[in-house]
Amino acid sequence: MNIRLLAIGKTDNKSLQTLIDDYTKRLSFYVKFDLEVIPDIKNAKNLSEAQQKEKEGELILSKLSATDQLILLDENGTTFSSVGFSDYLQKKMNAGIKTLVFVIGGPYGFSEDIYKKAQGKVSLSEMTFSHQMVRLFVIEQIYRGFTILRNEPYHHQ
Repeated sequence: MNIRLLAIGKTDNKSLQTLIDDYTKRLSFYVKFDLEVIPDIKNAKNLSEAQQKEKEGELILSKLSATDQLILLDENGTTFSSVGFSDYLQKKMNAGIKTLVFVIGGPYGFSEDIYKKAQGKVSLSEMTFSHQMVRLFVIEQIYRGFTILRNEPYHHQ
């Protein structure tokens, strides 16, 4: 299985980017993983929330193939413990999914078209995090999930 993470907007914080790069490299030992950044919408200040979500949604949809399974990182999604999330990843692999695509939306969330296309929603927390930090958290949790599946000592119960 391949895993992709789509995110709107670049990471400005160099320290965060260094950590993202570190966990991306670690994760590559377990699974083919790609982080793809979709550029921020130009002139977003002149758009309504709905218009911005629609434009971001179109960009997200353009990055997907017909066989991708789309999972939204959404505050109303299912929450997991780290072990529960590793089980979730295992079930996706067992189902024969070729590419699992996690998406971090823009500041206002997702368009209706994205919600309709999605096959699931995952919430990292009831707390709100910056979009830049969420990238690190998602990649680290995917990495942690694979170390749990391999009974490696990274995760402690």
